[in-house]
Amino acid sequence: MSRRLVWLLALTTGCVVANIYYVQPLLADIAREFGLSRPQIGVVAMLAQVGTGLGMLFFVPLGDKYERRGLISALLVAEAVACALAATATNALWLSLACFFVGGTAATVHVVVPLAAHLAPPKERGRIVGTVLSGLLIGVLLARTFSGIVGAQYGWRTVYWFASALMLTLAVTIRLSLQPSRPQLSMKWTALMKSIGSLAREHATLREAALLACLLFMTFSALWTTLVFLLSTPPYHYGTTVAGVFGLLGASSASAAPIVGRMSDRYGPERSILVAIVSTLVGYVALLLFGRHLAGLIAGIALIDVGVQSGHVANQSRIYSLVPEARSRINTFYMVAFFVGGALGSYFGPLGFDFGGWPGFCAIPLAALVFALGYFMLAERNRRSADDSTMRLRRSG
Repeated sequence: MSRRLVWLLALTTGCVVANIYYVQPLLADIAREFGLSRPQIGVVAMLAQVGTGLGMLFFVPLGDKYERRGLISALLVAEAVACALAATATNALWLSLACFFVGGTAATVHVVVPLAAHLAPPKERGRIVGTVLSGLLIGVLLARTFSGIVGAQYGWRTVYWFASALMLTLAVTIRLSLQPSRPQLSMKWTALMKSIGSLAREHATLREAALLACLLFMTFSALWTTLVFLLSTPPYHYGTTVAGVFGLLGASSASAAPIVGRMSDRYGPERSILVAIVSTLVGYVALLLFGRHLAGLIAGIALIDVGVQSGHVANQSRIYSLVPEARSRINTFYMVAFFVGGALGSYFGPLGFDFGGWPGFCAIPLAALVFALGYFMLAERNRRSADDSTMRLRRSG
């Protein structure tokens, strides 16, 4: 793969995934315009995540069946239409449905990432996937900065008009820049969908990675959906612009993704996953204890962002090595779980904050992370026991 192609794919994933997260710094402004409570506006953010999960389920497996360049271009055009619908929303129901379709068509990024893994040489797959994912992660985080600043200056609808135009531009660029990528199998759509369940049953690593991704991304989504409400309360009293600027902090930590990719290539992804869970857990402890102080808030966010991003890269390095000809379907199962976690975080984060303030919010991610750590340690112990049994059988044979 040429460096230019790697960075084009990274840019595409970043710009597309940003559409899902533009809404988060704008939630307070949108809630005021439509007269919604915090839990109600949290549902709008949740629907974008739900849409992405369903888009993963219905669109991404097609990457193993259809020519990928055309599929990506078509989904980008559909994303442009969905963003335009969000920009023209006149009530909360219209906006909710528009955000659902924005999320659904944003599943494009998870056709792009398996394509990068498919095109990458095996010895460089971790690095290249890490680079493309760094684009995705930077898009997730800078989306908040962009929408917070632009929304404060020009209104939240301008953000979605810009996104619509950008998606059309990317559709043309991808069409002109990529070579056709032919499918690796011929299978009916129903059989394709059934095979996703079969792959999950056959590969314990895939199930483990999916559950950990769900829990980690739940904590990430809960933080960024709820942060705007914390920043509007004492002692901060910040507005939409500052909430968006906090995205710069997370974007700077996205540089960890290629490093984690190299570590996974060299040492194996399990070590990176353990570090990711512990980092995220420590970050939430910092937020619980010191989140009302700016330095504590910044430190906690940085640890959480690095932890979640590292876990995502390491998990994807694991699953892409399982069945090369089924990477899109494997990615479908993994990413559906990932965005289920995102939807849960988007809903329960504001809900916990509404009922229990900042401690009530922090309690939800902390419980999820303690469970994730226990589950991972148990899986590692079982894996070591299985490896020891295999070695004993080989010696006895």
